Amino acid sequence: MMLIQPGTLLQYDWYKSWEGRESLLSILHRNMHHRKLFGLLEEPLLPVQFSSSDVQYKIFVSGRSGVGKTSALAKLSGNEVPTMHSETPGIQTQVVYWPAKLVQTNKIVMFRLHFWDAGDAALKKFDHILPACKENADAVVFHFSFTDRGSFEDLPRHMARIVSPSDNTCKLVLGTKYDQLAHSDVTHQELREFEQQYKIPVLKIANIANYEQSELQTEVHEVAPVLNTLCEYLWRRDQVAAGVLQTERQTDEQRHSDEDQMVLYF
Repeated sequence: MMLIQPGTLLQYDWYKSWEGRESLLSILHRNMHHRKLFGLLEEPLLPVQFSSSDVQYKIFVSGRSGVGKTSALAKLSGNEVPTMHSETPGIQTQVVYWPAKLVQTNKIVMFRLHFWDAGDAALKKFDHILPACKENADAVVFHFSFTDRGSFEDLPRHMARIVSPSDNTCKLVLGTKYDQLAHSDVTHQELREFEQQYKIPVLKIANIANYEQSELQTEVHEVAPVLNTLCEYLWRRDQVAAGVLQTERQTDEQRHSDEDQMVLYF
C-alpha cells in the first residue's frame, strides 16, 4: 500500500458537474434526495451518450462492536441510518453503485461496491464467518469511532488479525461518528501519524442522516469523499496488477537506478 494524492486517478469533483449530475441520476431518484434500489438482476443505466464501463469489487467491513459499521454502511448506501445500536446478526451485504470519471482517459466507470458486514459476536461464535467475508475480498475497510479511543488504538492489532502483509487487498480506515467531533478522543495529528506509519488512508463519516435539504448535496456531498477514495484505491490496485502503474517499491527502485546511472554518466 502507498498513500496517493486524492484526485490522482479519479476526478474528485466531477460529480458536481453537469455530466456528473446526469450520471448520478442513474442511481438517484429525480428529486435528488434518495438512492434508487436495485434488485439482483438490475443495475443503473448511464445516459447512452456517455462512454462507460463497469467494474465490481467485494469490500469487507471490519471493526469492533459498537463503532458504527452498520450505520456507516447505511449512510454510504443511502439507506435509513439506524438511531439505536443493535448487533449485526451473521453477515449482511449491501451493493452500492458509484459513477466516477478517470483522470487520464476521461472515461466514466460505474463502480459496483459489494459490502460485507459481519457482527462481532457472529465472528467470534462461528469460525466460517471471517473466511467467508475475506474470500476474494478486494478491500477491507477498518472502522473506529471518534468517540471511542480504544477502537482507534486497537486498529494495528485488529488489522494484523484480519489481513497479512502479503494480501493483495486494499486497506482503508474509516472513522465513524465524525458528527460528534467535539467529543472526539482522537486528534487529527494522530490520524496523520497513523497514515504515514501504516500507509493507509483514514477517512471520516458522520453517522447521522440529513436529508432535509432540497439540493444534491443532501446525501452525495457527504459520501462522495469516502466513495471516491475507496474507488480510487481499488482502481489503482487493478492498474498496478495490470502493470500500468508501479508500486511504491518499484518507483523507489527506478529512482535509485536512474540516480546510479547519472552518477556513472558524470
